[in-house]
Amino acid sequence: MQNNRIRIRKDDKVKVIAGKDKGKIGKVLKVLRKKNRAVVENINVAKIHQKPTNANPQGGIVDTAMPVAISNLMIICNSCMKPVRIGVKQLEDGEKVRFCRACKEQIDA
Repeated sequence: MQNNRIRIRKDDKVKVIAGKDKGKIGKVLKVLRKKNRAVVENINVAKIHQKPTNANPQGGIVDTAMPVAISNLMIICNSCMKPVRIGVKQLEDGEKVRFCRACKEQIDA
């Protein structure tokens, strides 16, 4: 079985490091743990054809963000403002926190 150590969470600011949207920055909208993917706003956008509904009686073509592989994303640290690797450490009270491996600052979600 695969080890799912996903350290990216909803509302994290991430940078795409591989793929067609390489270099773009966006906010994580949703994390799909079982598929090792995340949905990031304005990244990997596809055109979806929608049928007319009560909410959208016109129907039409809508742009939607599709999932991106977690391995193609890096979290941007708030203090050093760079895409960085992150670690997890346990505080004295037993709480686990994420930290930037470059500047050792705690990452708040």
